[in-house]
Amino acid sequence: MTNELPEMRASDAERERVAEALRTAVAEGRLDMDEFGERLEAAYKARTHAELVPLVSDLPAAGAETPAPLSLHKDEAGTWPERIGGPATSKGAVAVFGGFARRGRWTVGRTFTAFTLWGGGQIDLREARFEDRETVIRCFALFGGMGVLVPPDLDVQVRGFGLMGGFGDKATGPGTPGSPRVRVTGFALWGGVGVKRKPLP
Repeated sequence: MTNELPEMRASDAERERVAEALRTAVAEGRLDMDEFGERLEAAYKARTHAELVPLVSDLPAAGAETPAPLSLHKDEAGTWPERIGGPATSKGAVAVFGGFARRGRWTVGRTFTAFTLWGGGQIDLREARFEDRETVIRCFALFGGMGVLVPPDLDVQVRGFGLMGGFGDKATGPGTPGSPRVRVTGFALWGGVGVKRKPLP
């Protein structure tokens, strides 16, 4: 985290970035639960950069073995390294005569399996973290539909097929340097799976 403007007011996104770094640190055993709780509470109460900086100054960036500064600002060079690493918060989803959604700030597992039967689902990777640089998302849609939203700068390969249904592959393409690679596979039977590139609003 940089501290060029210590009195600059902190944003909700910056507080959440620090909170995510603390969650990773406790998962890796760098913080005990008491210290984690204290720092997390301080992070959400912080009003300025000067209050946020000390909370992570002794911690490495996500996935790093040696300490490195965690930037509050999401520039092109720093975005992906901050979003790769950490334990998965979800490795699958099922919708039977219903629906599911994975969106916002979550960590997708190395292999994520989604299944819909007479239902629908949405997998939104635009704000997601990734457990590893290589991610496989397996989508199986039977008499239902599923949508996968990916950011414009993500490396995506779509390899699914449809039988009496559709499996859209228009999102296939390279990402920016440092981007994780996501492979979307599976099949749709009397249903559809759509993979689309879409920026956040």
